[in-house]
Amino acid sequence: MGSQESHGPEHVFCCLCCREPRTLIRFKTTLMNTLMDVLRHRPGWVEVKDEGEWDFYWCDVSWLRENFDHTYMDEHVRISHFRNHYELTRKNYMVKNLKRFRKQLEREAGKVEAAKCDFFPKTFEMPCEYHLFVEEFRKNPGITWIMKPVARSQGKGIFLFRRLKDIMDWRKGTVGKKLTIVETQPNRASVNPSGSHDTKNSDDQKDEIPVENYVAQRYVENPYLIGGRKFDLRVYVLVMSYIPLRAWLYRDGFARFSNTRFTLNSIDDHYVHLTNVAVQKTSPDYHPKKGCKWMLQRFRQYLASKHGPEAVETLFSAMDNIFIRSLQSVQKVIISDKHCFELYGYDILIDQDLKPWLLEVNASPSLTASSQEDYELKTCLLEDTLHVVDMEARLTGREKRVGGFDLMWSDGPVSREEGPSDLSGMANFVTNTHLGCINDRKEQLRQLFRSLQVQKKAPG
Repeated sequence: MGSQESHGPEHVFCCLCCREPRTLIRFKTTLMNTLMDVLRHRPGWVEVKDEGEWDFYWCDVSWLRENFDHTYMDEHVRISHFRNHYELTRKNYMVKNLKRFRKQLEREAGKVEAAKCDFFPKTFEMPCEYHLFVEEFRKNPGITWIMKPVARSQGKGIFLFRRLKDIMDWRKGTVGKKLTIVETQPNRASVNPSGSHDTKNSDDQKDEIPVENYVAQRYVENPYLIGGRKFDLRVYVLVMSYIPLRAWLYRDGFARFSNTRFTLNSIDDHYVHLTNVAVQKTSPDYHPKKGCKWMLQRFRQYLASKHGPEAVETLFSAMDNIFIRSLQSVQKVIISDKHCFELYGYDILIDQDLKPWLLEVNASPSLTASSQEDYELKTCLLEDTLHVVDMEARLTGREKRVGGFDLMWSDGPVSREEGPSDLSGMANFVTNTHLGCINDRKEQLRQLFRSLQVQKKAPG
């Protein structure tokens, strides 16, 4: 296994510059979707099957859990997940890390700074925080809560409730044991001295846990609606390193709409409350060709026409804050192995006050296309991910844009202006993010690779 080393940004640039250009890259993946199409069409990339040696592996998280610690990787090898990615992508750990980070900020920088982490709804882990939850529940009788299993996706196992009795019924129906018995179970994960969850206890042994863990989360009852329908946003963030933190934001993404008009009168109707495509496509009146998505560019234009560009800038800036703070909350607990990168799918809900809420972060965002437009988005997203990962060793490491990706954080905020990346002390500092803006990626890539060719040919 590769070593976990901490390097400053100048070391990152040096490493990138010193890498040998590679013309043949052996890749491996088990995902038969858009990803396979992109990998197979990439010049100089060759598919490896079974036990053959590989340079690049887009693996699933189950392979990672079983094999990562026993796999030797050469310097140039890259793999598509961080070893303990679940610190960010499992719902209960994400909330624990965010709560801890908020407390740390309050201690070190004060309440105003800590308030910048108030972007996730009040959440309790069940069953271990059941008594805390009941206390909170009784303070606000009648409001709606949502229960989510911590390690499932695509809307599976989720339900809304307003009465404690509903949880008791769920408890009995799910595991056939009363909640009081469940609460005597030891906590699912031990915590090591760094504050992260012990890998063996939390991840590998999840099948031994007698009760499935859930989070109970306050339901956002005033979502922003378009055409009377609820939606959330899927945004893509690519992390190349946690120490130092180096993160890229993709310009394109989409809003996923529910198929049925929003109402709080029918909390049992998943077609009203869950926007997951896996749920919506089972709706009787779902149109496969039309789907239920808007591209982010269209969404941004719609908001600007309704609320003006300034309100939209404020909203998108608040989303930037979510991406960075959430990554910072796990920066010290994620194993930052130099062989790893990760493409995260962020799910963001907007409320009627144009406040963004973080719902969850996905380690394996769906790469299966639900329409032609979706296929084109995901193809471009994956092509540009491979450009940034840069197995071919073409980049200098100083790029602030590669295709549809903009570098938003490189051991500090990155400026939109030309010149040094960290100008955050300046009054007119604008972060280098362009979410929902024009994505002229083909032209940008053409210019980028042409200028890199010129630089290589220039005398040293």
